[in-house]
Amino acid sequence: MGEKSEKVTGFIQKQTLSDEGHSPRKRISLKHKMVCVILIAFAYLLIGATAPFLRFPHITSETMADFDTAIFRQSSSKAERAALLETNESAWEERIRLLAKAKERVILSTFDMRKGESTKDILAMLLARADEGVKVRILVDGFSGAVRMEGQELFYALSSHPNVEIRTYNPLNLFKPWKLQGRMHDKYMIVDDKAYILGGRNTFDYFIGTYTDKNVSRDREVLIFNTEPGSEETSLHELMTYFESVWALDVCKSFHNEERLAEKPKVQEQRTMLKARYEKLVKDYPQLFDESWDYQEHTLEAGSIHLISNPTGIYAKEPEVFCKLVQLMKEAEERVVIQSPYVVCNSYMCEQLTLLKEAVPNTKLLLNSVENGDNFVASSDYIRNKEKIIATGIPLYEYDGGISNHGKSILIDDDLSVIGSYNMDLRSSYLDTELMLVIESRELNQELEGYMNEMEADSRRVLLDGSYEVPDHITVEKVPLWKRAAWGITGFLLQPFRMLI
Repeated sequence: MGEKSEKVTGFIQKQTLSDEGHSPRKRISLKHKMVCVILIAFAYLLIGATAPFLRFPHITSETMADFDTAIFRQSSSKAERAALLETNESAWEERIRLLAKAKERVILSTFDMRKGESTKDILAMLLARADEGVKVRILVDGFSGAVRMEGQELFYALSSHPNVEIRTYNPLNLFKPWKLQGRMHDKYMIVDDKAYILGGRNTFDYFIGTYTDKNVSRDREVLIFNTEPGSEETSLHELMTYFESVWALDVCKSFHNEERLAEKPKVQEQRTMLKARYEKLVKDYPQLFDESWDYQEHTLEAGSIHLISNPTGIYAKEPEVFCKLVQLMKEAEERVVIQSPYVVCNSYMCEQLTLLKEAVPNTKLLLNSVENGDNFVASSDYIRNKEKIIATGIPLYEYDGGISNHGKSILIDDDLSVIGSYNMDLRSSYLDTELMLVIESRELNQELEGYMNEMEADSRRVLLDGSYEVPDHITVEKVPLWKRAAWGITGFLLQPFRMLI
């Protein structure tokens, strides 16, 4: 019995050792499979999200043949008036004031909407108007909708209202990566046939209101007041037509518009909060609800006002906004001043900017310095390709005012002002929907020139050798060595994917 027991024990020990010997190999094999699956999924997303956009579409002669620059100077048309909204405070005030006057419809189109105090104020106004029977339609970019709004009862409190409809443009879908880059970058709000606000501001505290002073950005919008409601010969009608064309696209999907959501306790809590917030706004800011407010007195006379827009599909597109703006700028007789938060150009765009400088020698470009800007990726590309921008011959002024400037504007001579959402970069040129409004008004042009001159005064001029001419009063922020190294590495790694910047 003892000998037999020893044999059994020996067999069990050998089997255990054998199992233990196989176990690590099994575990390693499983790990390898998991790594392979992750790598394949990553490659699927990377290739799918970039391959359709590796080629930059060319602008066609047919597209440019339909572009008549003469329409932007027709001084006899004075149905609309304009006012600049230069501060975040004015952006908040004019939204509240305009929404207080809504009687029939409100349209809000925005690239990015996030929870925050200013957003709650706007939603409170929209909910109050919807309760009164005003039809509210909100269009938000699909990426923002997925990341910032999904699962947030604050937004469901509005979307579930019978007089409110929210849609998202090209909702986020990781299973179809070839659709991921299609973004709607438009930012505007229309109220009845009265007026609209259009520019570069997204809908949250970083751009609107004065609820915070720690994380803000300077930006610019324009308010257009319509003196002839119902007229089809206005930019407001033009913008409405544009909105309807985007709203009707197959890629625009409903965002939680089920009225049953209003029965959920957390949604009800948010509605109650918004209603209380509305009452507080009425009590604390009676001047914004004053029916006697006269937009005629607070706006400037304007002649022709027209939109320039990109195609509205989700895939790579002809750079219509860029090419049309360049064509319009080339016809300037005296000067062109371009303001963009950052500059990311391919060889074609650099070539066109060079031709612009030759056509209009008095051309300059204002942008954020990399130390002052808030776009890490664009700064990385600018540092790497700065020499190519300098080579266009257009003087560069890098803004060092301490707060990142998000404005996108152009001065053409002393009568045309261009304001909107378009950045001088590859994404805005070839991928995103974009809107720029061209306004004929000497008074508005003069006011905008004043703001741009202030920006230039707080800027370093880039010299042809890449060095700087620095005003005495400017102190350039010191950037840690690790961040400069990160800029360099990021700029290098992203070169194959510049079309997405």
